[in-house]
Amino acid sequence: MFARLARSVAAMRTALLDLLFPPRCVVCRRTGESFCAACRASIEKIVPPICQHCGRPLSSSTCPYCDKLPIQIDGTRAVAFFEGTLREAIHAFKYQRRTELAGDFGAMLHDYLLTFPLPVDTIIAVPLHSTRERTRGYNQALLLARALGARYNLPVWEDVLTRVRATQSQTELDAVARRQNVRNAFVATDQVRGSRVLLIDDVCTTGATMDACGTALYARGAKSVWGLAVARVR
Repeated sequence: MFARLARSVAAMRTALLDLLFPPRCVVCRRTGESFCAACRASIEKIVPPICQHCGRPLSSSTCPYCDKLPIQIDGTRAVAFFEGTLREAIHAFKYQRRTELAGDFGAMLHDYLLTFPLPVDTIIAVPLHSTRERTRGYNQALLLARALGARYNLPVWEDVLTRVRATQSQTELDAVARRQNVRNAFVATDQVRGSRVLLIDDVCTTGATMDACGTALYARGAKSVWGLAVARVR
């Protein structure tokens, strides 16, 4: 109850600030929206044909990535490519405390699921380690999960998946090193037993982090695990 009240107060505070100081697009600086329609229209969406497992666009009948390093969860998907205006907006969301963008990205995730539904019944955010979350001030994936859950009418389970080991940044690592880096980094609770989980994150590169989360969820009895990100690296 207190969490809902806090979010309601935050929403009213945001509305008042928007009235006094109209928002500007984080990319082009136009007044009116935090991520304007023109910049959103420039985003390159990921559309079929895609690999039904890892979600990457396919140029042939087989997926070369899954042939080499298949993911273990049921599948991953992403709305668009991590480049251009979307990359700039996600950076602002993640590193510049532009948390209001969670609403825009939540709408993108919602629209994607309406077009390409996944067999899920609960939403879980990819967790940050507590040290990194304190430094940043928030977990961007959790904000996305809440925004999506409110639109898609699915419960968001918090505190059922924990990152128990601080890991090196994945940015400079190759696909094999990424998997090793996040191995055994997550632990889930028994609440996930029998559930069909939708993991939410902002960006997917190789799928290593979602796979490691999935391993923890499967270990506690999750029935299925799908991953969905706002963007993926091409």
